[in-house]
Amino acid sequence: MLELLAAVAWYWGQPPFEALKAVIFPYNAALYQYRDRYLQTLAEEGFAPSQQGIWIQSAQQLLVNHQGDRPLAAASVTKIATSLAVLDKYPFDYQFLTRIGTTGRLDNGVLRGDLVLIGGNDPLFVWEEAIALGNALNRLGIRHVQGNLVIVPPFMMNFYPELQTSAALFKLALDHRRWTPEIAAAYAQHLKEQPRPQVSIAGRTRFQGTIPAKVTIRLEHRSLPLGEIVRQMNIYSNNQIAESLAEMAGGAAAVAQVAARKAQVPAQEIQLINGSGLGEENRISPRAACGMLFALQQALAAKNHSLAEVLAMAGRDGGTLEDRQLPAATLVKTGSLWSVSALVGVLPTAQYGTVCFAFLNGGSNLEGFRRAQDRYVQHLSQTLQPPQRPGAEFRSQAGAPRFGDPQRIQVVTAQ
Repeated sequence: MLELLAAVAWYWGQPPFEALKAVIFPYNAALYQYRDRYLQTLAEEGFAPSQQGIWIQSAQQLLVNHQGDRPLAAASVTKIATSLAVLDKYPFDYQFLTRIGTTGRLDNGVLRGDLVLIGGNDPLFVWEEAIALGNALNRLGIRHVQGNLVIVPPFMMNFYPELQTSAALFKLALDHRRWTPEIAAAYAQHLKEQPRPQVSIAGRTRFQGTIPAKVTIRLEHRSLPLGEIVRQMNIYSNNQIAESLAEMAGGAAAVAQVAARKAQVPAQEIQLINGSGLGEENRISPRAACGMLFALQQALAAKNHSLAEVLAMAGRDGGTLEDRQLPAATLVKTGSLWSVSALVGVLPTAQYGTVCFAFLNGGSNLEGFRRAQDRYVQHLSQTLQPPQRPGAEFRSQAGAPRFGDPQRIQVVTAQ
């Protein structure tokens, strides 16, 4: 192709190389023109091009680049690295196990002993899961605990890492007579076909590092699958879930190492201090962001899963996409700090198949950056044209998650 361009340039008196590219690659020319207009507009608003990063590519071809290999503050785009690393280490269908045990004996609905919760590090243990466990305890005949609530960590509820807070929330959820409006709303949204539990605990809450010697395990609660937890993390950009999953993957340094290797970029293009993206020290190049998405797509496809099962989809999901104006089916991860706005994702196109885009914007103009990013993706979709049928990565068989599903609770020992 370069030889052809050189010959044409010689024949026509050596016209500008960019002009020739515009004739031979009209789509690319339109994309570069839009990139220049985008950067110029931001510069006129006081945001220097040196603060911005852009990378647009198909699976085979780089389409647009501006500082694509420069690590920039990426905010919650960091969660793509966390998703890639944790799903590299654990199966997509991995479930966290929370166990409930008892000491003493059950006498006419009264447990004359302690109720013991053995945590399994479930990062998505929320109101609905605790309510479902309360109903399971009622089905075992337990309505009042005369002793204490004993918590064996790791245990986190409603994204509160503090054990005392999580324990207090768990006790509230077990007894519908103490429900707050927030708990009642969660019940009405997901569990209104189930009973309202009634398990009161008379004693105190205790925390200990080992399981009590005389405990009898009564119930096993399995979390939603890891893949669904990753999707919920990304849809709502939940920082606490991200921190938990990053620790599972070995910590921020391990996440960065795995992500760089999978994305096939130099290690310096992914610099992380945590798994959530909190802090401008988390820096990722636009090129690395797209590399991570393509690596995640490939890894999921190898196990008969898709990107649509772990990322937020425009037109399907709320969360961070609630007020965004993106083409339907676009899969994205947003990122926001007070002076950072990022948007990374993949778009189905007729011209180039799946196209990845990464916009990392620096400056205190969050709403303005978001509108500009959305317009950029709309321009991409219009220029490269939507396909008649998006690729497999944009399709998902998974429905809405069933929070508090009693099918995920198994009776181990009935009393």
